[in-house]
Amino acid sequence: MRAAIISQPGTVTVGERPEPVPAPGGVVVRVGACGICGTDLHIADGEFPPSPYPLVPGHEFAGTVAAVGEGAPGGLRPGDRVAVDPSLFCGHCGPCRSGRGNLCANWGATGDTVDGAFAEYVAVPAANCHRLPDSVSMRQGALVEPLSCAVHGVRRIGAEVGERFLVVGAGTMGLLLQQLLQGSGARVTVVDRNPRRLAIAADLGADATARDTAELDDERFDAAVDVTGAPSAIEAAFSSLRRGGRLLVFGVAADDAQVSLSPFRIYNDEITIVGSMAVLNSFGTAVDLIGQGVIETAPLLTDALPLEKFPEALDMMRSGTGVKIQVVPGADDSAS
Repeated sequence: MRAAIISQPGTVTVGERPEPVPAPGGVVVRVGACGICGTDLHIADGEFPPSPYPLVPGHEFAGTVAAVGEGAPGGLRPGDRVAVDPSLFCGHCGPCRSGRGNLCANWGATGDTVDGAFAEYVAVPAANCHRLPDSVSMRQGALVEPLSCAVHGVRRIGAEVGERFLVVGAGTMGLLLQQLLQGSGARVTVVDRNPRRLAIAADLGADATARDTAELDDERFDAAVDVTGAPSAIEAAFSSLRRGGRLLVFGVAADDAQVSLSPFRIYNDEITIVGSMAVLNSFGTAVDLIGQGVIETAPLLTDALPLEKFPEALDMMRSGTGVKIQVVPGADDSAS
């Protein structure tokens, strides 16, 4: 089968890989669509330590069940349309036993630590498959994974009716978080340097938009979310908080990045700082939100490229082109 392969950091090709077979308890999915994430760029650059090489990346995906392994749970059959939770938790370490599998001591994920979905087919645990409503397209289905991360993030930070939120970063994740926060009754201001993305944020109902936090005239917020992972943006989001405010560090920073925050202010203003790591019991909720039309997906789904153009898709992601860039491996009905 054809697949995108990162053979080593900095070397990305599209070539042949053996077609997977379903493991006991697993299925093989024919990939309909797979989204490019910032993590894929880190993997391509050798900046995501859990990833081995060579690796087929791709963890935001939906597709059609092609084959079912012995003992697969859930009653899945060939032809079922599914979105797939990429999480591979061990189930027996301390965090897993305490219900925090996203912090698994033996953490893994399809497309991050084992071959993923920038390919024609991918093998996954059947238990990770969530059936898609007929009304949800494959491209929408591939948004379920990032939305599930956003759902977990909102649960971590909390949101109440009337609260004022600052979201720094208006890529896919920022725009999904914006919609979830607004759905909770919060008023959201969005900051991003990309005017096209700010226009989308405004169309989605942002209370205000700005190119830089410096344009906000020292406005203070009940809570702030950094979606960029940039230390300077995290520091600016922290500085924007009112006394008693909350900061969610959602964006992925380099593992050696450092920020400068006032410990006196954290103490004196009782600032709460939380992180949000990937997916935790939020995938089914994300399927429901998209299936019910609660989340507007059309403004986010800006680009779909064939598998052979995976290297170009990475370049588009780096340049900030569009919003959600997806790869559609099939040439026939895979995006329907």
